Amino acid sequence: MKQPLGVILAGGQATRMGGGDKGLLRLGGQTLLDHVIERLEPQVAEVALNANGDPARFSSLRLPVLADSIAGFVGPLAGVLAGLDWAAARGGDAIVTAAADTPFFPCDLVPQLLLRSEGMTHPLVLAATPDAKRGTARHPTFGLWPVALRDDLRTALNGGLRKVVLWTEQHGGREALFPQEQAFFNVNTPEDLAQAEAML
Repeated sequence: MKQPLGVILAGGQATRMGGGDKGLLRLGGQTLLDHVIERLEPQVAEVALNANGDPARFSSLRLPVLADSIAGFVGPLAGVLAGLDWAAARGGDAIVTAAADTPFFPCDLVPQLLLRSEGMTHPLVLAATPDAKRGTARHPTFGLWPVALRDDLRTALNGGLRKVVLWTEQHGGREALFPQEQAFFNVNTPEDLAQAEAML
């Protein structure tokens, strides 16, 4: 398989932060998006940003900005589909997604997802971490997604599917377990942002 393309998911409405773009919040002198790009870019062939609204607000990043393929803020799978459509147009086999509000994700995210996908007809793997109550906690905005399933995903979304895990399980999706519980800490509230500052 070719090196995956990277897609940063920033299509949400950030209601718990009072609206706006969480990815443009400042953390240690950089935006959250800057932190995410720094971690993702070395691991993938190229990077695009999934975001809705006026793409000009991200012009300083010099990345392609992909609007959701399906209107109405239907969740992260719409961003995944937009990324798969972009990758297909570029001759890619797969994408790896990362969330715009998660600045500390592993620097070996992509290699570990690829390792876990070995032997799969359609490589579909979600990141996961240990969880005391559930055994593992899946992080559905961090995954390896095959271009070959994009039409199936489009059909599922048009049919009303919204839950990432329901779709991945239908296709035999796997989990890649990362040992660091805080690796996928994400910023949803002002308190989370303060905690992220303390984690730098």
